[in-house]
Amino acid sequence: MNPSHYKAMSAENPFLGPPGAFFISIGVPSTIYALHFGCSETNGCPPNPTQIPQRVASALSDPEWWKGLWDTKATLMYLAWYAFCLVAWAMLPGSRVQGTMLRTGEKKLYKINAFSTFLLALCLTFCTIYLYGPHSFTFLHSKFVNFITASILVAFVESVVCYAASFRPGALLALGGNTGNFIYDFYIGRELNPFSFGTFDLKTFNELRPSLILWVLVDISMVCEQAVRRGGFANVTDSLWLVLLFQSVYVGDSLYYESAILTTMDITTDGGGFMLTVGILSLVPFAYSLQASYLAFTPVVLGPVRTIMILGFNFVGYWIFRGANAEKNDFRNGGNPKNLKFMTTESGSKLLTSGWWGCSRHPNYFGDLLMALAWSLPTGFSTPITYVYVLYFLVLLVHRQRRDDEACEKKSVVVLASSEFYMYGKDWHKYMQLVPYRIIPYVY
Repeated sequence: MNPSHYKAMSAENPFLGPPGAFFISIGVPSTIYALHFGCSETNGCPPNPTQIPQRVASALSDPEWWKGLWDTKATLMYLAWYAFCLVAWAMLPGSRVQGTMLRTGEKKLYKINAFSTFLLALCLTFCTIYLYGPHSFTFLHSKFVNFITASILVAFVESVVCYAASFRPGALLALGGNTGNFIYDFYIGRELNPFSFGTFDLKTFNELRPSLILWVLVDISMVCEQAVRRGGFANVTDSLWLVLLFQSVYVGDSLYYESAILTTMDITTDGGGFMLTVGILSLVPFAYSLQASYLAFTPVVLGPVRTIMILGFNFVGYWIFRGANAEKNDFRNGGNPKNLKFMTTESGSKLLTSGWWGCSRHPNYFGDLLMALAWSLPTGFSTPITYVYVLYFLVLLVHRQRRDDEACEKKSVVVLASSEFYMYGKDWHKYMQLVPYRIIPYVY
């Protein structure tokens, strides 16, 4: 059996197969634009429901509206940002970390320096603001829609190139992305690790550097916009500072523990297709920053009591998220400092059954959801739009959990090349009895 052309184990394709992949491929970029125009200073947040059909029809039929989505300067700036991240990856020092075993029996080496890139980007940003004032960094706010367009264009071009490159001899294909249907394989990702050479891997690079770091820079731009409007940083509202703090800590944590991403489904299972690329490059920085974007033109003053309550809520989420990930990473790296209980499967692999991982099968998702809610609470309750992220994240994590459980349940030992690709099979049912809750203990 040729491991580079190993077909998907199931004829059932997630995302409703090719039709679903087609509509999601169109729907994700459209949703990013819709969130921007549906929560703006000009249109309202949300716009008057009775005026939405007329406004949409008027905009789509207006050539000037379409032209307004594009800005050459913004596109060049986005490309320059992407190039900066590439240069920083190449030039900044970093350790080498092995990823999980591939079906070929190999383990890729990854260069770990995303946190250093983050610090460098923040240093350059703060120096710019200090030297030239807050108005010098409001361009991400003023050209927001143009940066969305640039990111979607880059995501589309990258996905096309990756799909075409996956037909070269020896390409290691993703288990679910080699169906033979162009639309579905383009969306899911035909090759597991496209443009992966030496210690560089395009998927991990995109997921951590140009996307997550840009998310924080967008938030900073929104703070600068409010500072310009309200007469300085001293007058920026506590709500916007909270959003910047929460999301910066979350991004910084992800970048500091960069190696933890190497065991996620995005890296180990999903191909490098449009699904991941547009989600990472476009959705993350320009939809996840919706709360900061809203607060830039709608100041919300929380006061000390509500600020402390929201801080505590976010801390609980982070405590669960970080504690669960720390337990998992220690265990996968051969450590067990808490003497956690675990079960050993017939294949020899081990599954935690105590600690955070005894509370649910995905406790880190639970922490993630609590933090997501804490990021929306500073916006108040005058609009539901700023809570769309929480609902989207809930659907995303539940879908990912179900995909993961289905894959684990179907797993069996498959011999590929010189390695064994272990899958849990009937042991997964024993594990589900020991850990019955999927994400939220005693709820789901």
